[in-house]
Amino acid sequence: MPTKTAPTYASLALRVAALQPKLRRKKLTVATAESCTGGLLAAVLSEVAGASDDFLGGGVVYSNVASHGAVSSVVAGALARGARARLGAKVGLGITGIAGPGGATAGKPVGLTYVAIDSDAHRAVKKHTWSFDRAGNRLASVGAALDLLEELVG
Repeated sequence: MPTKTAPTYASLALRVAALQPKLRRKKLTVATAESCTGGLLAAVLSEVAGASDDFLGGGVVYSNVASHGAVSSVVAGALARGARARLGAKVGLGITGIAGPGGATAGKPVGLTYVAIDSDAHRAVKKHTWSFDRAGNRLASVGAALDLLEELVG
């Protein structure tokens, strides 16, 4: 059943606080590359004290020109792989999508988002179509990236 409300920033930060000890135990570091979330994933990952132990950094590729105008699983995977390689992290996370309210194209509605994870142990891309406002779509996309990270670390 789809979520009826988007997560809050505070709830996402609490999830990161719970993830940090697991990342440290497994000696995992994280890097991000984001489009439609505009750095929100990086902000959440760096919200909790001690974040520099496991979060190496991230990049934002926002315009259609910079992100090659593509909202797709291929681009999300490339963002995750690229972030991981560029920063030397054990795990890369990538997000691309259409946060809204504008930007929809034929076959690509507002809320369409692809979220990817890349590591030696696991690679995956998940497709989501959120129905929140712009802020909610961005928060939900960050939550989906944290879902992938939680699946990886257990």
